[in-house]
Amino acid sequence: MCCGMTQLAPALGVTHLMAMSNEEILIPEPARARTKSRATFGGAQPRGPVIDQEGREIPQESLGPQFQSFRFDFGTANPFANLTREQRLARLDAVARLLDIAFILPGTNIRYGVDGIIGLIPVVGDLIATAFSLWLVREARALGAPWHITARMLGNVAIQGVVGAVPVAGDAFDVLFRANIRNVRMLRRWMDRQAR
Repeated sequence: MCCGMTQLAPALGVTHLMAMSNEEILIPEPARARTKSRATFGGAQPRGPVIDQEGREIPQESLGPQFQSFRFDFGTANPFANLTREQRLARLDAVARLLDIAFILPGTNIRYGVDGIIGLIPVVGDLIATAFSLWLVREARALGAPWHITARMLGNVAIQGVVGAVPVAGDAFDVLFRANIRNVRMLRRWMDRQAR
């Protein structure tokens, strides 16, 4: 492999080659791992039980020391596989803000998000925006939200989806109604009332 690379390098115009073992590629240096930033999702501190994507608790003894830092789970191709409830809620909050209030209309105080931009595409845009909103409801259910909370969240998504389908006026309604922000706030209020 190495000899083939040295023969191929001049043909490709490569002037420098550096040989690395598989261990150097696959195992990061300890110093580099210490300086790596940690994903905290808006400052949420890991408290409470760690849950998987289906909302099941993961025993602490099965978590290794690598749990404390961000890692990519190649088994499920999901970079957020095992997070605490607070971290998952912070992630939902960040997604809701991106969808509903990420940008400011220049010269005004009107905030809009990716949802408002996607919604400008007739029919398909509204379906995509509704799919993002339904994913938030699914995540709320995985966090253990009861049926009355998820029903209200689905009601907000339905209102935004139906009214948002109206050309122009529906897009303006989407920007002002902000169903995703409403849903995450509702979920956060419910979670704050639960016993730790």
